[in-house]
Parts: sequence; structure tokens; C-alpha cells
Amino acid sequence: MIRYYFSYLGGLDMASKQELEKYLNIVRESDFNEKCPIKDALEVIGGKWKLNILGQLLRKDVCRFNQLKRDVSGITNTMLANSLRELENDELIIRNQYNEMPVRVEYTLTDKGRNLLPLLYELTIWWEDYIKNKEISK
Repeated sequence: MIRYYFSYLGGLDMASKQELEKYLNIVRESDFNEKCPIKDALEVIGGKWKLNILGQLLRKDVCRFNQLKRDVSGITNTMLANSLRELENDELIIRNQYNEMPVRVEYTLTDKGRNLLPLLYELTIWWEDYIKNKEISK
């Protein structure tokens, strides 16, 4: 079974086979309720809006609240404010408030937030492969 994972993930430069085996053992030993790295990571970046917000900040580097509101289709002011606050508390974004009239607030990614780029890239590669295989099987 582990060989399957390694042959499938063999092209990844993000982790060695030894690191992947160690991770696989951690996942197998976790109960997915309390101590699980996947669950913990998804609590930080999961939900309906956070990845959309992070994606916009990856695209533009700096965004103001109203720009994010326009770019993240369907999000309410309350959900945007709550999501931004959570991302800031998790140190993925920085909120910069300028003492101007009217007050100007800008959001940018932290280094921790930018470190999600390889993960999101790999997720995109997985998605493209998933869709391609799904279309072939039809």
C-alpha cells in the first residue's frame, strides 16, 4: 500500500519518501477527532470562504475590505470580517490600518500565508488530474 502512495506521489519535491511514510503513520494513528494534523490544518484554512480570501490575496498581494467583498462572490460583510479576523488570529494575514480619514485598512499575506502556495499548487495539480480522469471514465 505504501508503495502505491510513493509511486503516485513520487514527483513531489515537497517531502521525501521517508517524510511521507512518517506522515502516513501519523494519519493512520490519529482518530480524526482530537489529534489529527489534517483536521487541524483544515480548521485554519477550511470553510467556505477562507481559501477564496487567501487566493485573492495571493493574486493581488494587498487588498482592501471592499475589494475582497467584490472579488469573493457571495460573501457577506459579516462572514468576510469573521474570516479575516480568524486568518489574522492564525497569523496567515496581516491587517494594516492607516490613520486616515476615511480609515483605510489593507490585508496582506504573512510568510505563513505565502507558504500555502506550494500546497495550493499541489492541490491544483491533483484537481486537474482528478477532472481529467473523471472525464476519461465517462
